[in-house]
Amino acid sequence: MNKRTGFIGGGNMAEAIIKGLLAGGVPAGELSVSEPSEQRRNFLSDRYGIKTIGDNSGLCEMSDTVVLAVKPQIAAQALRDIGTGSTGKLFISIMAGVKSAAIEGMLGSEARVVRVMPNTPALVLAGASAISRGYHATDDDLALTRSIFDLVGTTCIVDEKLLDAVTGVSGSGPAYVLTFIEALSDAGVKHGLTRDVATALAAQTVYGTAKLLLETREHPAVLKGNVASPGGTTIAAMHSLDQDGFRAATINAVDVCVARSKELGER
Repeated sequence: MNKRTGFIGGGNMAEAIIKGLLAGGVPAGELSVSEPSEQRRNFLSDRYGIKTIGDNSGLCEMSDTVVLAVKPQIAAQALRDIGTGSTGKLFISIMAGVKSAAIEGMLGSEARVVRVMPNTPALVLAGASAISRGYHATDDDLALTRSIFDLVGTTCIVDEKLLDAVTGVSGSGPAYVLTFIEALSDAGVKHGLTRDVATALAAQTVYGTAKLLLETREHPAVLKGNVASPGGTTIAAMHSLDQDGFRAATINAVDVCVARSKELGER
């Protein structure tokens, strides 16, 4: 990419992107992180051989592209000291709910901003990321951002107004899926399976089913129909899920998540 990439915030998602960049052939010398925790800085430096500092302004000065990887609640605090260090830089934000216009306001009205909503499977290079451009971002900025996040999973381009919906579906989605896996494992234990066997079966079932869906490109209902034979065990279980409001509970969870994302963006 021939771009020096810096990260403001050195948490799990920043680490996932760093892993993807290194795996994609980006030299460690082109990556740096600004992180307030000395322990975390030492960990990232020792594990990945990248430069770590505790100064956001200094990080910007040494970077062409800056990934904003802090929690949305501290966005203003994290960006306060950058000032003129934003000139000529591309800022990629992975902060949930914080609109590109708000970031442009904090950095300067001409700032080039691209927003991304990734998710935690990026930690194993299997993430799902949605990307949208700010007002001043160029086609090249969008292409560069996509090339970065393609290294940690799959990407799609959406209008910024849809990023709250993305947050509800894929951004927070891993937590819903993990809750389902945990419940499925609990059910297996209830019926006599050991915990390790039940969890392994549940997790592999989710992984394999997702892979089947992505590779066949069938509608989920079609693949579900292939499992639910007439008068069988699966259709009886599906009836129970419908009676207990499984679909409605899932949709309601996304509704609440989207509303919270919008609330954070209005602060």
